[in-house]
Amino acid sequence: MFTATVETVFFAGHQITYADGTVEDLHEHEWVARAAVESAVLDDQGFAVDFLWLKKHLQIITNGLVTTRLEEHRYFKETKINASAENVAKYIFEELEPLVKGNAKLASVDVQESPGCWAKYSV
Repeated sequence: MFTATVETVFFAGHQITYADGTVEDLHEHEWVARAAVESAVLDDQGFAVDFLWLKKHLQIITNGLVTTRLEEHRYFKETKINASAENVAKYIFEELEPLVKGNAKLASVDVQESPGCWAKYSV
């Protein structure tokens, strides 16, 4: 199995609501998002997926989150879920997955909220 991974960085704020109803202060992170695509075979150019194509689409998705309070983004408003790193990874995965075509499939999306704190979503 071949895996191709790209990474991008974006800035966005969030404000987690805890189970007891406490809400943390609004704060911003320099988020890092990684998307990994897998394929058992390579295309005619020797790619599992074109890095440039994958990075462009990952950036289009994350650009929609830039400089926002994530809880105000339509996805988090509609689903009424916390904008945790786990849910940010899931959102990016759900947006990117249908775009990956051919023999390749989106394997996972990793999101770093702060240095050393990663969350991963895969199916």
